Amino acid sequence: MGLAKELRNRRTLKAREVTVDAWADGDGNAFKMFCRPITCYDINELQKKHPAIMQTPTIGAMVDLILLKAEDEGGSKLFTSAEDRIDLMGEETTVISEIADQMFSTIESVETAAKN
Repeated sequence: MGLAKELRNRRTLKAREVTVDAWADGDGNAFKMFCRPITCYDINELQKKHPAIMQTPTIGAMVDLILLKAEDEGGSKLFTSAEDRIDLMGEETTVISEIADQMFSTIESVETAAKN
């Protein structure tokens, strides 16, 4: 087994919770989705369609990131169709950018770190 494969087998990609207040239910509970860390492979796939995603991410790039990474608590994809992309493109830009920011975030708050 090569070193890269051995290191990959050691890696665990723990999903982080992403909360969306704008999608709260009738009781005011924020919608929760999950996102595993963004990998080199993910960035490579996104750059094929959005070459400048790392310098100047567009709303389209953020939507594609959400489509790629959003999961439910069990690890199943939340968005699976082209229609989902159309629906997300109709969302307010502030909501999409907030979700993408949470997905790109790699720094945990002290409170979050203490919980884990």
